[in-house]
Amino acid sequence: MNEGSLKTKDSKLYYSISEASSITEIKPHVLRYWETQFKMLRPKKNKAGNRMYRKRDLKLILLLKELLYDQGFTIQGARKKLQDERDQIKDQLEIAFKEVDRAAVLMEVKRGLETLLDEMRTFRA
Repeated sequence: MNEGSLKTKDSKLYYSISEASSITEIKPHVLRYWETQFKMLRPKKNKAGNRMYRKRDLKLILLLKELLYDQGFTIQGARKKLQDERDQIKDQLEIAFKEVDRAAVLMEVKRGLETLLDEMRTFRA
């Protein structure tokens, strides 16, 4: 299973651990272990305490699987690689936002939201 298969029009918001295991081909006990090793992997839990994985959790699991199994990273190495990539993206976003006129960006976001709202109203009608 790859990330592309997660982009289907599946209406489910949450997946059980057995569904996540089946989709990612990672055994449930490994998923539970990875939760202890990667702080960014924190599926929600329902009132009964059952894990509820979102699509972004599944994508992260597939990324971890690639790093650990395909690329041969250790857990510590995979953790460091993910953190480095996260820091790099954060730095790029901060620089980009500082370099532009914030008011202009906010106005563009507002126009985009207004357009989206108009489209939703049209769709409802």
